[in-house]
Amino acid sequence: MPAFLLTKEDTVATLAFNRPEKRNPLNVEVLREMEELLHIVRDDPAVRVLILTGSGNSFCAGADLSAVKGITTPQERQRVFHAQGMRRTSLTARAAMALHGLEQVTIAAINGYAVGGGWVMALACDFRIAVEQAEFWFPEVDFGVPLVPEGCQLLIDVVGSARAKEMILTCRRYKTAELQQMGMIHQVVPAIQFHETVTVLAQNLAGKKQEAAGWSKTTINALARGQQVLRSDLLLRRE
Repeated sequence: MPAFLLTKEDTVATLAFNRPEKRNPLNVEVLREMEELLHIVRDDPAVRVLILTGSGNSFCAGADLSAVKGITTPQERQRVFHAQGMRRTSLTARAAMALHGLEQVTIAAINGYAVGGGWVMALACDFRIAVEQAEFWFPEVDFGVPLVPEGCQLLIDVVGSARAKEMILTCRRYKTAELQQMGMIHQVVPAIQFHETVTVLAQNLAGKKQEAAGWSKTTINALARGQQVLRSDLLLRRE
């Protein structure tokens, strides 16, 4: 079974994590494949919107914990998890930044658990729509590893440093309604309305002028990081 399903309907592509039996976890192979598929989407001129979602009842459960299954002592779990962490951390950062840097508009359709690196991937998207029963948390500190710096930055971009410290250091679980109040989730919908809500938003965004939407997204991302952007008079001359 492939780790992802990449489909396209007109100008909207959907990339779905596809290991539902394990709640769509991340490992080295999955992250490499994700980065490759994001490059395919990036280079496809027909794609205007990308939907990132998960198969089954989870969005993405974060790091693959198969290696620590059955280990009962926290110290040993941390040791094994940390030993695998460096390569996975680097690839998580690369995939998240590839997603964040897409010129196409991106929607995280969060259909269940979004944990650790999976929550980072949702934060890397432009819009986040979640089902009511979804849950979110960063377990990294409990496993003795830091959240990837790129994930910290994406979180700070949305909620600021004080909230980011709370979420990362406490490893607390959050419900969708609470995160919507923080501005992290754009829409919370019942499961029965989820697909329709995501589809309507995707079609609306796909109908916008692609160049204008792409430049606007790039400008907003740059300004949010305090980076220099193209002056308005030079931008208008390009059109």
